Amino acid sequence: MAAGRLIIKTEFLPTKYRGYMLPLSQVFWLAGSLLIIGLASVVIPTVGWRWLIRIASIPGIILIMAFKFIPESARFNVSTGNTQAAVATLEHIAKMNRSVMPEGKLVEPVLEKRGRFADLLDAKYLRTTLQIWVIWLGISFAYYGVILASAELLERDLVCGSKADSEVVVTGGNSGESQSPCYCHMFAPSDYRTMIISTIGEIALNPLNILGINFLGRRLSLSITMGCTALFFLLLNICTSSAGLIGFLFMLRALVAANFNTVYIYTAEVYPTTMRALGMGISGSLCRIGAMVAPFISQVLMSASILGALCLFSSVCVVCAISAFTLPIETKGRALQQIK
Repeated sequence: MAAGRLIIKTEFLPTKYRGYMLPLSQVFWLAGSLLIIGLASVVIPTVGWRWLIRIASIPGIILIMAFKFIPESARFNVSTGNTQAAVATLEHIAKMNRSVMPEGKLVEPVLEKRGRFADLLDAKYLRTTLQIWVIWLGISFAYYGVILASAELLERDLVCGSKADSEVVVTGGNSGESQSPCYCHMFAPSDYRTMIISTIGEIALNPLNILGINFLGRRLSLSITMGCTALFFLLLNICTSSAGLIGFLFMLRALVAANFNTVYIYTAEVYPTTMRALGMGISGSLCRIGAMVAPFISQVLMSASILGALCLFSSVCVVCAISAFTLPIETKGRALQQIK
């Protein structure tokens, strides 16, 4: 869903505004994140987490009904030969902006086959595609790793890399032979406040991220933020105060959000219209793989070795930074390609 909305916005926005407007949409993602944390602080202690899931599903149901009001991309309609629908969309936009359509007619390009998976691995895009996949996987791994690690560190009261003193032992079965430490206790109000503060970090670097994207370019900006992400993962293991931990988490959330902003823009810009949705869709699938792997590191490996988990996250970010720096195509100031 996120990839689809970004593709539509990318294809509607002029080249000079893409690097500014697309990162600003992060504000709405932030609003949703803050809303769910606020709801959790009220709903979970009173009626339980199941009601939180039910309430959180309501906006998604409403969104399904709102889809019919979203216009189809004029670029997509032109690429598929449906110029009449493209003209109708553009006329509607002109009317909303109290303007008129310029004279002339839309010239339909030579139609080629619609995007196929094999096109992503064509010689022209092979290296770009493989490196983008590595970056998407790593960014998602780091993003959800930060979120889950934040909850893990707060829930277990881990300070200076040591386990909490208040360790609860749960006995399994009637025999009492199976025992395992349980750290699952309710968040205190201060924990929710920490989550809110660190989540606000997702918007903190937006101005710098916008400047980097537009002046340094997509590749260099992404490689810098990924390198800084790797550094701050390692800093989480430093013996520090609660305020210091919150500060590190705040910066990590800011950096991983900036990473997502940049890779979304780059992926949408680098592929032509006939392949854009496919490229974003495959990248989004790899993103989900990273999200599925992250809990095993943030919660399972971190239970055994905090330093080991943080080093793994940091190493993945370093690989992504190198991959971003060596991407073969820079899309800054580049018009969207219509056909391959």
